[in-house]
Amino acid sequence: MISVQDIIDMTDLTPDEIEAVAEHEHLCRVNAAALAQYVLEHHNGAAKVQDMICDDIRAALHKGDLPHARDLFATLRHFMAEHPEAAHGIRQ
Repeated sequence: MISVQDIIDMTDLTPDEIEAVAEHEHLCRVNAAALAQYVLEHHNGAAKVQDMICDDIRAALHKGDLPHARDLFATLRHFMAEHPEAAHGIRQ
C-alpha cells in the first residue's frame, strides 16, 4: 500500500513545503502534494509555490502565531535554496 510519505517522496518538495501548500489551499497532504508538484512543473510554478508559502506566513503573522510564522519562514528559506527560479524577477 502506498503511504502519504511515499506520495510526498515522489514530489520535488519537502513534507514542510507540502504542508504549507495544504494549509494555503485547505487540502489534505496527498492532494496538496499532487497540486504542488503539478504547479511546480509549469512556467513560473516555483514562484507560485513561493507565493503560497508567503501567504501562509502573512496569515500566521496576522493571527499573531509567531512560532508558526517562524516555521513557515524556515520552510520558505529552504524552498528558495532548492528552487532559486522562484525568486521574482528571474525569467526562465
